[in-house]
Amino acid sequence: MAEIQNIEMLTGQALVQKVKELESLTKEEKARACGYYTITKKGTERVNMMKFMNALIAAEGIELDSEQSPNGRGGRSASYRITVQSNGNLLIGSTYTKQMGLEPGDEFEISLGRKHIHLKQLGVDDEGDN
Repeated sequence: MAEIQNIEMLTGQALVQKVKELESLTKEEKARACGYYTITKKGTERVNMMKFMNALIAAEGIELDSEQSPNGRGGRSASYRITVQSNGNLLIGSTYTKQMGLEPGDEFEISLGRKHIHLKQLGVDDEGDN
């Protein structure tokens, strides 16, 4: 797969401007005119549409990738909502306890209100309650 690049690929504002100038051409023709193609060993031309589209998206300043979570894994983000389970328990997931820096064995005082449950961590000074 030794491919030889023919011309320099346009990026940034130069790419956006060139694409606007070539509005009557097809996507493939625009990609080729902006340098997003290679010539293979056998001499055939190969348009790299994915690279062209990604460069165009980047040039327009559109961010498609979301920020990665601190542990480097994907998954759901915290919704700050919990549901009473079928056995009547409330489960606060590890995302929340990690975010608060809680450790196994930490104790809380529970106070019940009419429409709320307040947890107060025992053995910790009130530094900056949220």
